[in-house]
Amino acid sequence: MSAPPGPPGPSSGEEGPTRADPLMPVWTFSLGWEMARGRQVLIDGQVRDRWWWSGQPVSFQALLVNVLVRRGATVVGWWDPVDGLEFPYPGHRERFDQLVRELPPRPGPAAPGEQPPGDRDRPPGRALDTETRRPTDQPASPPPTRRGAAREGARAGLFDGRAPRRLMAFEDAVAAARRLAASPRAAVAFVFQDVDHALPVGQPESTAGYLLLRAAMTDAVVPHDAEGTARNAVLTVVGDLARLPEWLWREDPRTVPLRLGPPDQRERRLWLTLLRDGFRGAESAGQEDFERLVGATDGLTAWELDALAKTSQVRKVPVGKHAELMRKHRLNVSIDPWSQLDHARIAAAADELSADVIGQERAVDAVVGALQAAFVGVDFGDSGAARPRGTFFFVGPTGVGKTELAKSLARLIFGDPGAYARFDMSEYQQEHAAERLAGAPPGFVGFEQGGELTRRVQERPFSVLLFDEIEKAHPAVLDKFLQILEDGRLTDGQGRTAHFAQSLIIFTSNTGADALPELLAETGEDTTYATLETHFARAVEEKFRAIGRPEIFGRLKPGVVVFDMLRRAHIVRIADRLLGKLAEATAERRRVRLAYHRPLLHAWIVERMTAPERRAYGGRQIRNELEAVRQAVVRSLMTRQPAVGERLWVTVDEPTGGEPRIRVTTEDPTTAEGSTTVDGGTVSLAKPPAGDGGRDGGR
Repeated sequence: MSAPPGPPGPSSGEEGPTRADPLMPVWTFSLGWEMARGRQVLIDGQVRDRWWWSGQPVSFQALLVNVLVRRGATVVGWWDPVDGLEFPYPGHRERFDQLVRELPPRPGPAAPGEQPPGDRDRPPGRALDTETRRPTDQPASPPPTRRGAAREGARAGLFDGRAPRRLMAFEDAVAAARRLAASPRAAVAFVFQDVDHALPVGQPESTAGYLLLRAAMTDAVVPHDAEGTARNAVLTVVGDLARLPEWLWREDPRTVPLRLGPPDQRERRLWLTLLRDGFRGAESAGQEDFERLVGATDGLTAWELDALAKTSQVRKVPVGKHAELMRKHRLNVSIDPWSQLDHARIAAAADELSADVIGQERAVDAVVGALQAAFVGVDFGDSGAARPRGTFFFVGPTGVGKTELAKSLARLIFGDPGAYARFDMSEYQQEHAAERLAGAPPGFVGFEQGGELTRRVQERPFSVLLFDEIEKAHPAVLDKFLQILEDGRLTDGQGRTAHFAQSLIIFTSNTGADALPELLAETGEDTTYATLETHFARAVEEKFRAIGRPEIFGRLKPGVVVFDMLRRAHIVRIADRLLGKLAEATAERRRVRLAYHRPLLHAWIVERMTAPERRAYGGRQIRNELEAVRQAVVRSLMTRQPAVGERLWVTVDEPTGGEPRIRVTTEDPTTAEGSTTVDGGTVSLAKPPAGDGGRDGGR
């Protein structure tokens, strides 16, 4: 292990470790404050990152060792499960050996009836803990067994005046640290890293090791030559504090955790200054270019900043194009997945989506426009390169195809209607549910699982994401979308960032639908789309203002798409589709063909859907009304038991003082040449499209 650089001389006017130094990370001064108050520190977070010392990049170990030496430690020992106890600073190994040799020897056996020196006040019959020299109520331990003799002998060699061997075992190293830290003869510091790997929490045998570590921290004393109240340091370093037993740092006020986060703005500015020459185009870039990069790199570690400079060279992106540089660094893709879609399908997307979602031309046009823009990749520069490829807020009457359009879009892009991720916002009505999207913070239940949303986007960044009935989510949940809509990213509880630059995001809402029956009662069939658009747009804005989140509406407003209500022509087309599916199911399961007397069925369903209270429920109400047709078919199949290949006709009886009745018959209720008399007129029956379950039974 290479030795770290020596400590620099104190700055002019410096007042010990508590004076801020622009060439040292801020957390080193927080560490100094805690140590000056006599506390032991457990450090977690970005302990694998790179830092700096006196303007030069160094490892975390080199920085921490130099900080401890600068504070006066004459010995700094560093233990980890791989290398055991080592001494990174020059000359500290020899000093450690000397201090061990100078330790008082273990007390030998006393003469009969005589207590060892220094223990005159110990009551007779009580054993002495030779590590802490504290009396206990337990009898003295018996001699070591043959199985443990080797280890006990090795431990005894630490303190019998001989130079110790290399200490690999955690128990041996922490025992040595405990004895030296409890001695005021010299200022020492010991760092124990990755203890959680050597002592897995949950295993009974680990408890004794953690108790020994806590004893080493709390038994440490202030050395004779120290200035102030700083004790000898016994520090613990771990990537995640949640992997240590909570009692290790909560139950004693002399121990305190210190979390290391990614570099803040000041630290990123310093890093980018150190790495300036590594960026492409740095010689012609101005300070303003680097300042923009300082803001764009929020959340990146020092190692990632170094990798960003390498990305600039490898991908040939100058530092002046910070948005493009960040996008290529984060996604690490050279081929845009949106540009790989089939050109012919994207060009004809409007026809395909309109066939699936009936009567919603405005919504289809908006989605197709975003889809084709993502395919072409043309935008107003790179300012929004990190944002989602499209963000929509579908609002309108219930049952008019908002969710169906998202499914159809997923089918168009991926060939599978189930290839989109749907999040039912009715499951996020509680404030704590926000943690489900991005994951619980460290130390809380579910932390290891990560967030449902972040995990999905990390696994499949090229996605269609549907947030259904967004108005039902708790306002705290909505805050999670601010960063997604603005910066195109969301960081989970484990510090991993999900990027949404390849995602298409759709929110759906029924806000304003509850007042639709009254609106239809006033305007009836003549209600224009412009009237509906004004009604729903105002309802959505008022909703976000009522919950105190107008800034979210401001970001969503360009993507608000109001769905039209079901018009008379739409009712007939949706009914024909549902009837066709019923015919297909009957042919597949029972080998029986269904045919429909469409003019009568159309007139019946349109009349049923004329009422505003039914029209307000959209396509779902059409399905509810057609339930009478399904029940009639089911009863006919049960009673008639038609033969394979037989055809059944479905019609509506003329009302005779009551409600029309759905009737299933084996006889063609139409007249010859495909016509029938309805309400005194002749209605020509056009041949239905193949597969919709018409006169040909849907075949």
